[in-house]
Amino acid sequence: MNLITAGIFIVFMVLVGLIPFKLLYIFSDFMRFLFYRVIRYRKTVIESNLRNSFPEWTEEQYKRVIRGAYKNLTDIFIEGIKAFTMSEKQALKRYKIINPEIANQFYKQNKSLILVLGHYGNWEWGALSVPSQLVYDDLVMLYKPLSNPYIDRYIRKTRARTGGSLVSIYKTAEIFRKQNGKPTLFFLVADQSPGSSRKAIWTDFLGQDTAFLQGPEKYATALDMPVIYIDIQRVKRGYYELELSILCEKPAKFEKGELTKMYAKKLESVIKKHPDDWLWSHKRWKMKRD
Repeated sequence: MNLITAGIFIVFMVLVGLIPFKLLYIFSDFMRFLFYRVIRYRKTVIESNLRNSFPEWTEEQYKRVIRGAYKNLTDIFIEGIKAFTMSEKQALKRYKIINPEIANQFYKQNKSLILVLGHYGNWEWGALSVPSQLVYDDLVMLYKPLSNPYIDRYIRKTRARTGGSLVSIYKTAEIFRKQNGKPTLFFLVADQSPGSSRKAIWTDFLGQDTAFLQGPEKYATALDMPVIYIDIQRVKRGYYELELSILCEKPAKFEKGELTKMYAKKLESVIKKHPDDWLWSHKRWKMKRD
């Protein structure tokens, strides 16, 4: 059954990949109408998250951002599918790092980096375009494997076809040990809700007590690895610019929790500028402190 499901999945991805972007965005608009007006996909979650994060807003602001959040959600969905068949040339045209020198300077110092980002804008195309824009030879993108081994293998193969490698989050410690001593870029999407409140790092985020994963801070501190934030901004539909900024050059000097709080503050400032572009449909605050 897994093999049949994978076959259907792959054929679907290839067929969708043949569709031009303009037509895909028409489909995205149709999906947005279904998700927003008909299915009302996680509408309660989205509205609750926004109201708790921005209690000072007017009703008109909530409505505007909710509409924008659904547009962002469906655009990211179709762009994620398109990523399976996009050429590297297309990816580089649509997904540009505007200041690659921020990361490249550390390669000259023979240093590895942790690049942190959030579920903001389009994080799906990074595996395709970033390897060609930075001088690092080794790029590791941590991801959560799928239960279907055939689909999982297909995803790892297609997403890493331009030079990076996808590694299971369950092998995080292993890959950090393996790459120790080799200049490597580690990409971590760090705004998910952690699995355990006791192992989480808690901080104020968008006015709420919020649990963050400790992984980025844990490995950055242990290996004294500089941490860079990737700010992904949608320039226009289907086109993104990535701006790199150094969060910390010497993590080992910081007390526990400080680096994570820096990341949370940076992500919060990015979200506040364009709140439509964050993934508000996640149940981000389901976890409560013990």
